[in-house]
Amino acid sequence: MAGPLNGVRILDLTWVLSGPFATMVLSDLGAEVIKIERPKVGDIARGNGPYVNGVSTYFLSLNRGKKSVVLNLASQQGKDIFLKLVRHADVVVENFVPGTMKKLGLDYETLKEHNPRLIYAACSGFGQTGPYATKPALDIIIQSMGGIVSTTGEPGRPPVKPGVSLGDITAGLFLSISILAALQERHSSGQGQMIDISMLDCQLALMENAFVRYLATGEIPRPLGTRHPVSTPFQIFPTKDSYIAVATMGGAQDQWPVFCSLIGRLDIIDDDRFQTGWLRTQNYAMLEPILNDAMKTRTTGEWLAEFEAVSIPCGPVNSVAQAAADPQVAARDMIINVHHHKSGDFRVVNTPVKLSRTPCKVEDGAPELGEHTGRVLKEVLGLSEQEITQLRQKGAI
Repeated sequence: MAGPLNGVRILDLTWVLSGPFATMVLSDLGAEVIKIERPKVGDIARGNGPYVNGVSTYFLSLNRGKKSVVLNLASQQGKDIFLKLVRHADVVVENFVPGTMKKLGLDYETLKEHNPRLIYAACSGFGQTGPYATKPALDIIIQSMGGIVSTTGEPGRPPVKPGVSLGDITAGLFLSISILAALQERHSSGQGQMIDISMLDCQLALMENAFVRYLATGEIPRPLGTRHPVSTPFQIFPTKDSYIAVATMGGAQDQWPVFCSLIGRLDIIDDDRFQTGWLRTQNYAMLEPILNDAMKTRTTGEWLAEFEAVSIPCGPVNSVAQAAADPQVAARDMIINVHHHKSGDFRVVNTPVKLSRTPCKVEDGAPELGEHTGRVLKEVLGLSEQEITQLRQKGAI
């Protein structure tokens, strides 16, 4: 069974992380993603290690299932080929600094003349408008400017970057969501449109209620380590042998009495300072040493058995290796093999999207630079071998 986006063709001009992540999501959903790359160099992510059997695992992690076509968009013939491909495409995606595509003569206003139904999706550090629009930006810059770094880490310590590229990945997710929304709208209007995604905008949208709390109360959110800003206990605790994450439910179903009973601290159940999750958070400085001391009396495995028996949400603090080997991860087929025709099989993370009738599939590894140039030009544009050879000789492809 074909994926849910079967029949959707995407011209992917993106590079490095945010854009390729978005188009990989769409490829997993069944879209045909044609990755347009520069001659000789391609996506600069191809140069990122580590390498296994000559393959960049960084590039592999973001470009599986795509087709690679080399086009020299600095040449007129390369532009002409791209414009012909645009007429057969549903979506064009790019994550250049705003103005780059206009300089090439390939901006949205130009492309929509060739295909009024085209959805043109642009992702950049700061969006297409505003005083920072033309400034370059990478993940750490955006995370820092968006406030997320200021709330990450331990109290009183220097700022800490989260362990994943949330600036890029969040923008990639919003980019893919926006493309899906525009495709859906096109069914009724018959028209394409331009999508403008700002990585900085996406960071603000990601910040849960931190901005709302600040705007409502004037209190600036600060780093809290692993604990929750409004609910307690809701954090990672040290145990006798490692660490455990515990997140008790509050409100009408407050698990505080049960939690106190299990850790052997019946004396604090009725303490007025700790009667609600919010009060426990307000009085955390007094509560923290009590909880830490209690949690250190047993191993993580012992606590997991105790808490799970009474439905208190909890989990081990896994390393990447432990998470990859987790039986739940295996049961959901989240680690799978993909085949690279030159370098063999690689284990990768599967798509998390599970659909009952039109399942998503991850079948192919990342393409070699220009691997599909001839095939795409033949199948989509109907060019002959002679025409393709001539284009190669002229440096257009």
